[in-house]
Amino acid sequence: MARVRYGARTEAEITAARESSTKLPDIWSTGVVALWESDPDAVAAVLPPPLKPAERPLVRANISKVDLPGYPLGAGSVAVAAVHDGITGWYPLVMPMTHERALIGGREVFGEPKKLGEVTVDRDGLVVRAALARHGIAFVEVRGAVEGPLPLPEPAEKVDFYFKFLPAVDGRGFDADPVLVHCVRNEKVRKLERITGDVVLRESMYDPVADLPVRRVVEITIGEKTTDQKGRVVERVSAQALLPYIHQRYDDPQQILDGPPEGSVV
Repeated sequence: MARVRYGARTEAEITAARESSTKLPDIWSTGVVALWESDPDAVAAVLPPPLKPAERPLVRANISKVDLPGYPLGAGSVAVAAVHDGITGWYPLVMPMTHERALIGGREVFGEPKKLGEVTVDRDGLVVRAALARHGIAFVEVRGAVEGPLPLPEPAEKVDFYFKFLPAVDGRGFDADPVLVHCVRNEKVRKLERITGDVVLRESMYDPVADLPVRRVVEITIGEKTTDQKGRVVERVSAQALLPYIHQRYDDPQQILDGPPEGSVV
């Protein structure tokens, strides 16, 4: 009988897949990072407990092209500065990806709020434009001109906070208590330049980052970097406390809050 591809994989195949994923070479991306101070009340409002606001109400947009051989990827995120258990990091609200492969792993393994979207990073001489778009709306756009090189930072460890959960099958809460994930990234930078420009936030009912207004642009850069990442579950969190925030993950939260009608067949 021919191999049934939906059938079980052998232990050797599973081991080989696991080992190949740990031997990836450095993958470099070219990206724009915009950092701005926003309204402190707005930043605090988007943080589910037990996350707390950082000392400064910062918002960060990352917009990158990733040099995957034969599989170029656009990847982005909009995140707010946050603190958990004395650790300062970032809480991403939306992470547009241009391919399903990058989306699935992040959402299912780490609990990242990834969604399919359009990611643009264009440079023409000194002029740079970068944008994140979904549903035909470029909800974040960074525009400017390269001013000059910046000193390369030392390799650094950065932390993102994610909530991993499964909506309940009956549409009422979760199937198990959600968990808070610390995702630790080791970042190396090989090129970095300063951009003089601005950040434009456009209204979108699907990605309402316009609610985090640009009070003051702190920094805009374009650079080349590579990162690895490891995640760990640090604690289980209150389902009741997280439930009011899960709409952040979905374009239409009604689809998980209602649940399927009784007797329906999917």
